[in-house]
Amino acid sequence: MTTTDDAQAVRDGQLKIANRLLKGSTSRSYDPIVDVDFDAPLVEGKYFLPPRVISLYGTDVWESMTEEQRIELSRQEMTNILSVGIWFENLLNRALLNRLMTKDPAAATTHYSLTEMGDECRHMTMFGKTIERVGGRAYMMRGWQRAVMHVLPPIMRGTQMWVITLVGEELFDALQREIKNDPELQPMVARVMQIHVTEESRHIGFARDAIVRRGPIRSRFETLVSANVHGLAAPLFQRLFTTPEMYRRAGFDNPKQIAKIARKNPNFNASQIMSFESLSTFLIKNDLMGPFGSFMWRRAGFLK
Repeated sequence: MTTTDDAQAVRDGQLKIANRLLKGSTSRSYDPIVDVDFDAPLVEGKYFLPPRVISLYGTDVWESMTEEQRIELSRQEMTNILSVGIWFENLLNRALLNRLMTKDPAAATTHYSLTEMGDECRHMTMFGKTIERVGGRAYMMRGWQRAVMHVLPPIMRGTQMWVITLVGEELFDALQREIKNDPELQPMVARVMQIHVTEESRHIGFARDAIVRRGPIRSRFETLVSANVHGLAAPLFQRLFTTPEMYRRAGFDNPKQIAKIARKNPNFNASQIMSFESLSTFLIKNDLMGPFGSFMWRRAGFLK
């Protein structure tokens, strides 16, 4: 086939999956204001994240903590995770809006992108209301992080856009799938995670399909950049998940030292590897795990 034929095949395939996902969105979408009971009382003694995925679990520091301190740390870690989730939902929406400036407004792919943005807006609302309901306080981005978020959307194009999308979505999705049915979890938090997993599965499927279909037409340069630049996210995520501010709010007097202990914690490292496993397998299969990308994810503890 010619390059033109390849490009048309990509567009046809994307239209087909977009139509399928639009139908799925109609039958399985949620409104957090209606579908999550934010007025229900929190259950005393329940965690906001299961102990096994908390960053200090299994360390000497964890063993020295009281049950109340452990639950408070779980509240702070969940609040931090949801805060980071809000940032990346925001980033994705802005990138999609930029992309739609040059796309056919009558195409099914455009309609699904708009539907996905609607989902993400509801997710941000859901995360924000959850933080408020559990008595948390959102973790805000630093100045340089906001600057990066402003720079990224205009340059998120082609394969690189979908790889960045997957990095921002799949790390959270894998963790949520692992813990959403845990009996130690607050029921309201479990419900939030169930809703997010259901809707994110469509977003992930759309991004993965776009990457696979673009494979035959992407240039060597596009492949080189897309296979390596995502590695820059690895140390960022490691730091975001173990920010000292989180430990300070949890009551520790030496938050920076506690953050260092968490980053070296074998149990935390195992959670990192678990969260990245599915995505790393997909990237390797599609020739999108370059040497720099692999090095950075391994160095940050997400790859063995």
